[in-house]
Amino acid sequence: MTQNSGQAPRVLDIAIGLHTSGTREESDSLGAVRVPADHYWGAQTQRSLQHFDIGGDKDRMPIEVYRAYGIVKKAAARINTAAGSLPAWMGSLIGTVADEVVSGQLDSEFPLFVWQTGSGTQSNMNVNEVISNRCIQLVGGELGTKRPVHPNDHVNMSQSSNDTFPTAMHIAADTMLHQHVLPQLDDLQKALSDKSRQWNDVVKIGRTHLEDATPLTVGQEWSGYAAMVQDARDALVADSSGLPRLAVGGTAVGTGLNTAQGFDGRMAEAIADLTGRPFVTAPNKFAAQGSLDALVRCSGGLRNLAVTLFKIANDLRWLGSGPRAGLHELVLPSNEPGSSIMPGKVNPTQAEAMLMVAIQVIGNDTTVAVAGKEGNFELNAFRPIILANLLHSMRIMGDMCNHFRRFMIEGTTLDKRRIKEYVDSSVMMVTALSPVIGYDKASAIAHKAMDEDLTLRQAAIACGIDAEEFDRVVVPLAMTRPGPQAH
Repeated sequence: MTQNSGQAPRVLDIAIGLHTSGTREESDSLGAVRVPADHYWGAQTQRSLQHFDIGGDKDRMPIEVYRAYGIVKKAAARINTAAGSLPAWMGSLIGTVADEVVSGQLDSEFPLFVWQTGSGTQSNMNVNEVISNRCIQLVGGELGTKRPVHPNDHVNMSQSSNDTFPTAMHIAADTMLHQHVLPQLDDLQKALSDKSRQWNDVVKIGRTHLEDATPLTVGQEWSGYAAMVQDARDALVADSSGLPRLAVGGTAVGTGLNTAQGFDGRMAEAIADLTGRPFVTAPNKFAAQGSLDALVRCSGGLRNLAVTLFKIANDLRWLGSGPRAGLHELVLPSNEPGSSIMPGKVNPTQAEAMLMVAIQVIGNDTTVAVAGKEGNFELNAFRPIILANLLHSMRIMGDMCNHFRRFMIEGTTLDKRRIKEYVDSSVMMVTALSPVIGYDKASAIAHKAMDEDLTLRQAAIACGIDAEEFDRVVVPLAMTRPGPQAH
């Protein structure tokens, strides 16, 4: 039959699932293949399973790309129907099944591994075969016959793996970023800001080079953490600005062969309508298909965020060290026992988990960067590994931000007694005296205090500084505020 011939068949109300056993025969351009009778996929999917069974379940193609592909297939069916290239009944049927893909109802039908053809062709065909056979089932046809809905001629109409796979990659990454990473990151930033305001007037000793420095408030220190996260968040959004530009419509090499004029723009509009996100057609399809630079930049933004969160988590675990032989300015939540042999021990486990996640994200980004530079001519053939690592970074970063906030940041309190002891015993408070008595004399007082195990006040008085003058000049809270100190 031609693509537009035949009467519209009656669509049956058939629940998802093939309650059969054994195998059935499917075919592709290389010949016949036996496939499991209780699944919808076809010959090309089965060949990939046989040739690329590498790594086990953890190395399967992320399900997010298939759900994104469902959006692409529904959009294409809509545009091809509007153009008269698909009969209305078929376009509607493909759209209905594509909705099942997007909703996750057909997740079990997408078993392929990351380690496959670098263009993603096998995953594209996996989607095409599943949608085709599910459509055939719904009209009472025979699975594997490719009639009346053909995986290539109909489901893949006006498309190539070369333009639709990077499109699905962009949709999946944009969705994960805006639905998982940024919301969790925003909640974490808010929690840090709340703590900063709560502790705005609690004076503590600063540290530079791991040595005592002049004072600041705990709130000021935490305002730095909150600002670092906000800056990293803003940079990540900027680094991800290329995700809305879609390659679809470029087909094989970027020329748009086998598409109608304007197909690319209409596809982007349809995808934007289906997702609620501002997707647009990539202005240059040769760049969009020959490189994956937008995804590489997004991964770089996640790496930068990981660096920021590593620094914060590392600071907090040191500030919470102790409780008797460490700094212990912070009292971290006791979430679980910390030792199988030392009773009562509790460890900064959320901070440690954040450090490990950050290390993993940095490693993933290295993989993405290496794969991103390896594209040749009109196609980057390292797409699956880029997508898998990028989505993995997004998933664990979003999850970790959520856990770090809930199980560490929100429950952290201050050991104010310890903090005050550090302030009272600090020698670097002498910095406030320096403008009054001069650097050299202030330095002599500091060394006297350290050499003779005196408080700074005791050492200053011993060096001839009036006690009232010392108390007027060395005011810890005043030292944390900008502007000249009173003297």
